Amino acid sequence: MSTGRSATRMGPAELVQAAAMARRFYLEGKSKIQIAEEFGVSRFKVARVLETALERDLVRIEIRVPAELDAERSDALRARYGLRHAVVVESPADAEADTPDPENLGEVAADLLGELVTEGDVLGLAWGRSTIHMAAALHRLPPCTVVQLTGVYDAGTAERGSVEAVRRAAAVSGGEAHPIYAPMLLPDTATADALRGQTGIARAFEYFDKVTVACVSIGSWEAGISTVYDMLTEEERAHYESLGAAAEMSAHLFDAEGRRIGRDLGERCITVEADRLRRIPEVVAIAGGRRKAEAIGAVLRSGLVTSLVTDTAAADYLLAETTPAAHPALDRADPDGP
Repeated sequence: MSTGRSATRMGPAELVQAAAMARRFYLEGKSKIQIAEEFGVSRFKVARVLETALERDLVRIEIRVPAELDAERSDALRARYGLRHAVVVESPADAEADTPDPENLGEVAADLLGELVTEGDVLGLAWGRSTIHMAAALHRLPPCTVVQLTGVYDAGTAERGSVEAVRRAAAVSGGEAHPIYAPMLLPDTATADALRGQTGIARAFEYFDKVTVACVSIGSWEAGISTVYDMLTEEERAHYESLGAAAEMSAHLFDAEGRRIGRDLGERCITVEADRLRRIPEVVAIAGGRRKAEAIGAVLRSGLVTSLVTDTAAADYLLAETTPAAHPALDRADPDGP
């Protein structure tokens, strides 16, 4: 960034002094007071010289982020939805328009968790393809306890799914792992209650109130995009659709306005309760793709999510939405729903 050239030329002494001061300030990190003392001038003189150095193009400041990150969209999305953090990743050029959750989201989310998690935190991971990709991409994480927040889509795939994600994150951090060896959705409430009482699952649930950072996925209410949708019968899908189901997160359903619906479904699921999720200081959602855009908007309006990692395809839709962000994430009131 430069502010343009001034018409007045600088003499060689001025140029040398300005270059030296700029080097001290921008490259060596010295303060204006330190520079003033070194050159025997006032700090106001140093400030004028540095400003002149910018005007004369002696110094050019560039704001650069990795090519895959879109800083402008990220900041706009953060402001519009009242998020703590929003990171927008360029959608892969070879990805189809309707592809949900590009894998590069997981890589960026892994780096974000490396920033957000501090030593002694309790990290919660919910089931989701994006969280599994995130865990696989983890390379650094401070010492922390890792707990699973939901059962798995299919208990038979635990080794390749969320159980393995919890183990992977714990191995990277060197902390304890508390996985849940149980399916997410059960046939009825009684079976779900019985499983919640089992020793291993109950121990994981005891950590839910201690979670400081959670990582979740978002699904739109359609086949192949929501694991819960895929697990239900046609009759059950029609029932929740009649209630206005537009999005699903950790087996909790939301309508387009972000209101929770179908609360009876949660009673049959092994998952962190929405009220507990709401009390977690930092909840990071990883979701992208145009097919998930409406669902992402619905969950953001619920107030359950504080941060988002998404892609440009979803971000463009979210930024163009006419529906106001009625429930910004930093005001985490509980919206009523049927």
